[in-house]
Amino acid sequence: MGDATFRDFFLKPSCPRQRQYEALRAVFVDGLPQKEAAERFGYSYGAFRVLVAQFRTDCSEDSPPPFSSNRPKAARPAHRQANLPVQMNRPSPTGAP
Repeated sequence: MGDATFRDFFLKPSCPRQRQYEALRAVFVDGLPQKEAAERFGYSYGAFRVLVAQFRTDCSEDSPPPFSSNRPKAARPAHRQANLPVQMNRPSPTGAP
């Protein structure tokens, strides 16, 4: 198995939380514009902007940042417990809309 396979684990994550993490990391660490990160990781631009805004809010509430292993499960208010709906730009595997 070549390194390209392992690289795809980071560049093309299949798990939703990992995809969020990698997309946010691309913006905040790598300096990728939000529009490009949204496109690269399969988010609509609008949904990704909401994700970035939510990440900023979560990090500014004097609690461990999202994705932190120290973050308590009940740290988010009940109205924000559910995952945000995300519009995917990826085609359906069956070709159906």
